[in-house]
Amino acid sequence: MTVLGIGISYGIATLAAMFSGMPIAFALGAVAVVFMAIYMPSASLDTVTQNVYEEMASITLLSIPLFILKGAAIGKSRAGQDLYSALHAWLHKVPGGLGVANVFACALFAAMAGSSPATCSAIGSAGIPEMQKRGYSGGFAAGIIAAGGTLGILLPPSITMILFAVAAEKSLGRLFLAGIGPGLLLVSLFGFYAVYRFRKEYAAAKVAYEATGATSPILAHDDFTMAERFNALPRVLPFIILLTGVMIALYGGYATPSETAGLGGLLALLLIALIYSVWKPADLSPILTSTIRESTMLMMIIGMSLLYSYVMSYLTISQSAANAIVAMQLPKWELLAAILGMVIVLGFFLPPVSIILMTAPIILPPLRAAGFDIIWFGVVMTIVMEMGLIHPPVGLNIFVIRNVAPDIPLSEVIWGTLPFVLLMFFAVLLLCVFPGISTWLPDLVMGPESVR
Repeated sequence: MTVLGIGISYGIATLAAMFSGMPIAFALGAVAVVFMAIYMPSASLDTVTQNVYEEMASITLLSIPLFILKGAAIGKSRAGQDLYSALHAWLHKVPGGLGVANVFACALFAAMAGSSPATCSAIGSAGIPEMQKRGYSGGFAAGIIAAGGTLGILLPPSITMILFAVAAEKSLGRLFLAGIGPGLLLVSLFGFYAVYRFRKEYAAAKVAYEATGATSPILAHDDFTMAERFNALPRVLPFIILLTGVMIALYGGYATPSETAGLGGLLALLLIALIYSVWKPADLSPILTSTIRESTMLMMIIGMSLLYSYVMSYLTISQSAANAIVAMQLPKWELLAAILGMVIVLGFFLPPVSIILMTAPIILPPLRAAGFDIIWFGVVMTIVMEMGLIHPPVGLNIFVIRNVAPDIPLSEVIWGTLPFVLLMFFAVLLLCVFPGISTWLPDLVMGPESVR
């Protein structure tokens, strides 16, 4: 069979395994093993476990369970709710300040957890009921949290970026720095939209009140004294200490990313022990159980995805696909649009982890040949994959929100997230026009990549 035929059958077999309901890790592993048995020497089956181990024997991947531990320590304690409450106390006078507070809370939590579902769950469990209680529509409240949660794979430490750095063989520190500018851009866009949408809902409620006398909680105003606002500041301090400590260790050259992940995990455990008295085995059990469960799931997906990519490379599927893309001689930006379009379609069915590890061998060579900055592309691709977390049919964050707020209809959640999808698309366009949004900070801190 030709390489084209093998490649098509490989893709069809993968889709069939995915839609069968089989867990993603086992679906990818099963397809890889079957094609190894058919097209590769029989002795290769004896080395499956060795190949998976060698592919995963990366010191960079070691940081993933440690960052998950840090996020679980914050998410399974009262820290997430305290962060949200403190931000609301300071932003309550801003129109839509409660929504803006939730955006900032998601951003700060994401910068410590590195996980979008964890951010949605931790902040959404406190933020959505509070927004609904104050008259925010269910779709608006759900959209803010779902979109804010996507920042978990853009702001460092991002598990998705760790995997991209491994797949692209690029500096993880540089990639983390490149995500900060676009992350702040998205935080700003989400915040401005929260203010705009609040004004719109407030105006509609005011018109209804004047016409019918029907009142709405959105017309009420929260008020905090200066003493209450300052009393709330210590609730944010642990987050600032944790975030600052991790960033100084990583970018100050005091620790590698994996060592920084370990430091972050220990700092998180220390902070919740000192501040929230979470130190007994019964208190730590949910944190450690959540860490083990999520780490095992992710590492299984990573291992099987790497085996899947190895088989695809051995059968020259990825090389042939890359050569075919280059042979099309698409203009530079049309090539980028075609690749990002493929990523969007894959985002309908696959999580970012699988998309990166499955597509990197195919898409990175043509992008390098076209002269794109791979670090910049990693950030753009991350934002596009973020869009996949909040748009149907899969939209992982949508289903996390459904678990957190089951009273909000699924249709309202979906419509509430769509404006944020458009904002992310706008951010991608801005990054294409002004790539310096992403590249200026790593160049400033670490020097231009070409001279490193």
